[in-house]
Order: sequence, then C-alpha cells, then structure tokens
Amino acid sequence: MKKLFLLIPALWLMSFTPVKPGLTKADRKAAIESLNQSKADLLASIKGLSAEQLNFKSSPDSWSVAECVEHIAISETNLFGMIQGTLKEAANPSKRSEVKLTDAQLFAAITDRSYKVKTQEAFVPTGKFGSHEATVEEFLKKRKANIEYLKKTQDDLRNHYFTFPVEALGTVDSYQLFHFMSGHTKRTLQIEEVKSHPSFPKK
Repeated sequence: MKKLFLLIPALWLMSFTPVKPGLTKADRKAAIESLNQSKADLLASIKGLSAEQLNFKSSPDSWSVAECVEHIAISETNLFGMIQGTLKEAANPSKRSEVKLTDAQLFAAITDRSYKVKTQEAFVPTGKFGSHEATVEEFLKKRKANIEYLKKTQDDLRNHYFTFPVEALGTVDSYQLFHFMSGHTKRTLQIEEVKSHPSFPKK
C-alpha cells in the first residue's frame, strides 16, 4: 500500500509535465537521409562534366549546369537563414492548422518540374563563388553544417512557421523547410534537362 501511495503522486506529476519540444528521432532521420540523398544525386549529375558542358546554355535566357549548381549553393545558405528567421518569433502550436501539406507532399511539390516559379533575385546565380569547383565546395560545406544542426538541435521546429507567397505551398513549419531544401536540391532534374538537349556538348 505504501508503494501505491508513492506511485500515485509520481504518475500525477508525469501526466502534467509538458512534453519537451523538439524533433523526434524519426523527424531527424527522415530529413537527414533526404538531405544526404539529394546531395548524392547532385554530385552524380555533375560528375565528370567538362567546362564546356558545365557552361552550355540551350538558350540565352536559360541556366547552364554550373548556374544551376550555384543556385543550389546559394539556396543552401539562404534557406537555412529563413529557418533561423522563423525562430525569432515565439513558438505557436495554435498555428498548426494552417499547415496544409505533409512533409512528403511538400517535397513532391518542390521537385515537380511541371510547375515553375521565377527565382527571387537573392537566389539568382552571379558567379559569386569564383569557380564551379569553389561553388561545389561551398554547397558541401553548408550541407554538412545543416545536417549537423539537424542532428543536435533542440529548437521547436514543428511549432515555428514560414509562409510562402506561392498559394500552392502556403504555410509550412520550420522543420519542413529542410525537406524544401532537399527537394530544391533536386534541381538535378533541371540539370538533366540541360544535359538531354540535342546540342549539349559531347565532352
């Protein structure tokens, strides 16, 4: 009986102790695996390309493979900055109902090449890293840092939010921006479109 009386207050305390905010193991694993896979896909898509192939444009206003890679590298930094920006506001669980897309649906929307959105000026490639090699190095450095953040962070990413100006995306939680980042790296699909052009250099 004495043990029962000791157990009751303990159970009562557990029932009213708030769950520690943060990512689940499943959340971390899913995002990290997706980031690693999209990184591998990007590296595979540009492996062995010559300077002529990297800089080929199918039209004057289209992007080359090298420019696609720079856009991805720029986005890696800018998207993480967006995530950090969302954390400046207080966590707001009541806003959860505004999130309409699942993680998988958001990833699918970003990788859908049938739906194209004009890139904002801050994401436009300008040759800022100096060379293709330096651009790839910058991307890899930022991707590594973002994965390390995901491994360790205790930030309540599920209860902070970002609202896209594109209606099809709407409001997403801050964690989902990592899936957006990974899906965005699938610009490899755009790279493959460039590579499949009839005039793409053989070497």
